[in-house]
Amino acid sequence: MTPPGRRPGERLVRSYVVTGGRSQPSRNTLDLVTLLIAAAGPPLTGLSPEARRLMELCRPGALSLAEVAGHLELPVSVTKVLVADLMDSGHLVTRAPIPSAGPPYDTRILKEVLDGLRSRL
Repeated sequence: MTPPGRRPGERLVRSYVVTGGRSQPSRNTLDLVTLLIAAAGPPLTGLSPEARRLMELCRPGALSLAEVAGHLELPVSVTKVLVADLMDSGHLVTRAPIPSAGPPYDTRILKEVLDGLRSRL
């Protein structure tokens, strides 16, 4: 049940509190499809509840920044600030998404093979 005066989905903690009042991440290299991977080393002690939840989401494998923002129910801009902080502290590693693969063949070579087969028939 939703407490009186509170709408469903409304957060108790405001976004500016989550980011410490900052609106810009320390890095400008994060995109919606940037993959986030939890580093194995640093302990989670001392992290905010949102940062700790973000790390728990990324522990099993890589998630995109957009997916993490959706799971945390935070705006992407706030998630970028959290991710940048976790990257600076060594908790997260990021990777660009794998580009979509092109055809694994060269059409010129296929044409030559086809011409060679036709010449034998």
